Amino acid sequence: MILKVVIVEDEKHSRETLKSLLEEFCKDVQVIAMASSVQEAVKVLSVYSPDVVFLDIELQSGVGFDVLNQIKEPSFEVIFTTAFEKYAVKAIKFSSLDYLLKPIDLDELQQAVEKARTRMDTNVYRQQIDTLMQSLSRESNKQEKICLATTAGMEFIAIDDIVLCKADGSYTSFVLKNKTSLLVSKHLKEYENLLSDQLFMRVHNSYVINLREVKKYVKSDGGYIIMSNDMHVSLSPRKKDDLIDAMKRL
Repeated sequence: MILKVVIVEDEKHSRETLKSLLEEFCKDVQVIAMASSVQEAVKVLSVYSPDVVFLDIELQSGVGFDVLNQIKEPSFEVIFTTAFEKYAVKAIKFSSLDYLLKPIDLDELQQAVEKARTRMDTNVYRQQIDTLMQSLSRESNKQEKICLATTAGMEFIAIDDIVLCKADGSYTSFVLKNKTSLLVSKHLKEYENLLSDQLFMRVHNSYVINLREVKKYVKSDGGYIIMSNDMHVSLSPRKKDDLIDAMKRL
């Protein structure tokens, strides 16, 4: 299947470079249009029906998210591109949407294209975009939901429903308040970074916990934590003072 692509990028060199990489190194990809501004992108997307849009976050006429705000019920996948790793990227990660840092790495580009080719689920995509736009519209960094890519599909979970995250090899297990768990194929470090602003804390090599779900800290047996679901969580000795300070600030 030919993957129809639109590129939204305000720098001509970057547009042409991405077009060349896609057409030369990505199988069955056709760049059907390009745009350099928010207004031009909205016009192009109203005429064409792409499968995938490569959308630069930082445009001279605004930001890439302005394009999404003006498209009603988008039916295409989005792969964001950016030269800056900052708050917007964290919001994208909460939504499990793809992004590429510039200069674009060829292997990462090929992986992103193949992921977009296999996803193609409009309903899930709209939920991901909704999660992203809600995150960006909030005045604080407080997130309401996170999108988790499991083996069964995409799961949209309220941040407040997470009790803890546990390392499981190269996977992470999310333990929820309803006593279920979700296995995600990303390292715990990824979620330590993502949830650090959401009152979550790495307390051990194997655990990131929701500080609001701590029921008790026990000093004996080297020190451990009892969570709201009665799970016992090991506490690294070097994290003890950090945990106590964090709990005082809640």
